[in-house]
Amino acid sequence: MNSAPPIPQPVAISPHRIHPQTKPGYVHLKVADLKNQLAFYQQVLGLRLHWKDENSAGLGAGGADFVRLTQIQNGKRYRGVTGIYHFAILFPNRRELARVVARLFATRWQCYPTDHVMTKTTYLDDPEGNNIELYCESPEDGIFVVNADGSFYARHADGRLSDGREPLDVDALLAHLTKDDRLDEPVPSEVRMGHFHMYVSNLNDTRRFYHEQLGFDDMGVARSGFRMGMVSAGGYHHHLGYNTWQGEGAPPPPPDALGLKNISFVLPDRAALDQLLARIEEVEMPYNQTNEGILVTDPAQNSVLFSVED
Repeated sequence: MNSAPPIPQPVAISPHRIHPQTKPGYVHLKVADLKNQLAFYQQVLGLRLHWKDENSAGLGAGGADFVRLTQIQNGKRYRGVTGIYHFAILFPNRRELARVVARLFATRWQCYPTDHVMTKTTYLDDPEGNNIELYCESPEDGIFVVNADGSFYARHADGRLSDGREPLDVDALLAHLTKDDRLDEPVPSEVRMGHFHMYVSNLNDTRRFYHEQLGFDDMGVARSGFRMGMVSAGGYHHHLGYNTWQGEGAPPPPPDALGLKNISFVLPDRAALDQLLARIEEVEMPYNQTNEGILVTDPAQNSVLFSVED
């Protein structure tokens, strides 16, 4: 039997490293129809409604929010701009991923099951075109690898190489379900936000912002045509992916754009947030102090909130 492959290591660790227990918090989306979106996130994905007011709502797995929605008037969908490519909800195991995939099949919601080797996943769009990844970890199957030239590939545990975008064996995944698994139950409390993937305007500027200035680990920048990079806290394969697939120099969306309002990261305590704030001030990065935490914008004008775990 093959042993589990080693965990991928950061390409570079910043001397001003962000706390390794920093985790993705929530994605906040601007939407056109809050009622319709809430029906999707609860009935199709199985998220729990945590709170709701006239124009906004928060959802998750019963604890902290990991999806927030705010309805705006006369919102439009723009192409060729920066913003969110997808957000990824992490399930605790293959059985729970199988349950949500089975729910998608039962509701006839179009999705695209994919095997990234180190993760098992499916992709889908919500009713307004926001792309979502649903995944679980499968490091026993293989790892992500970054070549010296920056190109990405995956390697199976038995040594076979892959582009990391293979069709998922759906039958094998659904075999993890039992007759006692009900599709109409909400997701379990262990489900959380896994990572974000952003459209940006420049790879080097984005790497400098997240790695050199904020202190995320650099998990690799693909410079050989793929136009993508990854960073994380604590050496995770990626908490934030970024790409220039909307074009080098893509502009930020106008204020009336549907889609991303902001993403958030949660630090483990106030001391870790204060240390990050000191770094932000040291590099003279503009920020806003809000009731929730520290709000900054990356070079592509994507808003990022840093807060402390409740």
